[in-house]
Amino acid sequence: MASGGKKKKTKLDMETRWIWEKVTPKQRTEIMDFSEGYKSFLDRAKTERLAVETIIERAEAKGFVHVSDVENPEQGTRFYMVNRDKCVALIVLGKGSIEEGANIVASHIDAPRLDLKGKPLYEDGETQLALLKTHYYGGIKKYQWVSRPLAIHGIVVKENGTSVEVHMGDEDGDPVFTIPDLLPHLWGKTQAKKSMSEGIKGENLNVLVGGIPLKKEKKDKVKMAILSMLHKKYGILEEDFISAELEIVPAGKALDVGFDRAFVGAYGQDDRACAYPQMEATIGIKKPTRTCISLFVDKEEIGSDTNTGIKSRFIESVFGAIAELTAEDTNKIVRNALENTRAISSDVNAGVNPMFKEVHEPMNAAHIGCGIVLTKFTGSGGKYRSNDAHAEFVALIRKTFNQKKVYWQAAELGKVDEGGGGTIAMFLAMHNMDVIDAGVPLLAMHSPFEISSKGDIWSAYKAYGAFFGTK
Repeated sequence: MASGGKKKKTKLDMETRWIWEKVTPKQRTEIMDFSEGYKSFLDRAKTERLAVETIIERAEAKGFVHVSDVENPEQGTRFYMVNRDKCVALIVLGKGSIEEGANIVASHIDAPRLDLKGKPLYEDGETQLALLKTHYYGGIKKYQWVSRPLAIHGIVVKENGTSVEVHMGDEDGDPVFTIPDLLPHLWGKTQAKKSMSEGIKGENLNVLVGGIPLKKEKKDKVKMAILSMLHKKYGILEEDFISAELEIVPAGKALDVGFDRAFVGAYGQDDRACAYPQMEATIGIKKPTRTCISLFVDKEEIGSDTNTGIKSRFIESVFGAIAELTAEDTNKIVRNALENTRAISSDVNAGVNPMFKEVHEPMNAAHIGCGIVLTKFTGSGGKYRSNDAHAEFVALIRKTFNQKKVYWQAAELGKVDEGGGGTIAMFLAMHNMDVIDAGVPLLAMHSPFEISSKGDIWSAYKAYGAFFGTK
C-alpha cells in the first residue's frame, strides 16, 4: 500500500446481495435483455432432445464444430460432442495440457414430465373418448398436471429404423391436450377426504386426445379415428408407439411475471435456468488457460442412470477425445486429467416461498433475487446421497466470484429433517475431481410453471464465466 494511503476496513459479517438494489441502470438493461434469450431457449428446449438440438445450433453459430471436424487443435479451438441426441458437451481447448485438468460446468437438460406408455392409446367405451395413458417421469405433484393445456413432443422410430418427429400443442393454431379433473360438485367421496398426494393417482393421468368417431369402424371408432389421423400426418401405426419417446409437457411459452417483469415463469427451469447461462458463458470463452468443458446431461431427474446420464462413460469419452487431439498416452492422461479437474454442478436450489417459509432455516436459505446459490452439500437427513465440497475448493469459488463481482449467496436445501434432494455433483466427484453445486434458486420447483428471477439467471451467467476463467 502506498505511503499515507487509507487501510481498507475488513467487513466481518456477510452482506445480503439483493441484486435489484445494487445493479446499475446499464446492468438492469443487460439483465432484461439476457432474459429474452433465455425465454426463447425455454420455448424451444422443452425436451432433452430439443435442448441438445438448440444448444448445438447456438454453438455452431458461434464457431463450434463437431469433434470429427477439428483440425490443428490449439488454444481456443471450439468443438462439441453428442451422446445419442440426449446429452452434449461443448469444449474450448486451453493453453496447457489436458492432463493438468479442466474446468467443467455441468447441468441437466431433462425435466419432470409425463411419458407415454408403450401401448398408450385407448377409447373409453362408455364415454367414447380417446385418451393416452402416461407414466410420470421424475418427482411431480400429480394434481398440478390436471386441467391445464398440454403439448406433445418427441420422436417415433418405425420398424424400418426411420424416425418421425412429433410436435403438437406449442405452435399458433395447434390443438392442445389435457387431463380433465373432477368437478368440485362431485368430489366429496372420491377426492375431498384424500391427501393431496392421493387425490390424483398415477394411473389416472390419462390425456384427452379425441372425441370424433370414424363411422366406418365397428368398434373403438374414436381410437381408430385418431390412429387414422396419426397415420395420415406422420405415417405411423399403433405398434410404432412401442419404439417411441413421446413426452407430455405444459403447453405455452415462457412468460414475464410481475408488474415489474422481475421474474420468468415457465416449465422446465429445473435445470434449464442453469443450462442456458452455462451455454452462453461457454460461448463467450476465447482462449482459456485451462480447457473448459460444458456438459449438458440427461436423466438427472430419475437418478442419472442409463447411458445418457452423468453416470455413463460419456465424460470419459470427452476427456479421451481431448487427449487424442492433443497427446499420445491417452489412458494415463485421462486418469490424471479427471483427478485434476474442477467442476461446478450447475443445478437449481429452492428459493424461499413467502407462503411456506417454515420449511426453510432462515439463515441458510436461498432467496430469489440474491444471485447464484453456492450449495456446499445437498442430499437429505445426515447428508446422505450428497457431494460435500471441500473447504479449500469452496474458498477458491468464493474468491473467484468476489473478484469478478458476481452476485452470489450460500444456502442449503431446506431444514435438516424437512426433506432434501440431490444433483449430479456426487457422480462427478466419483472421478476424484473437486465439485460444488452452484445454480439458480427457483420458486415452485418441479411444477409445470416454475419461477426464476431474471437477476439470478444473469448472475449465473457471470458466475460460470468467472469459473471458466480460473487458472
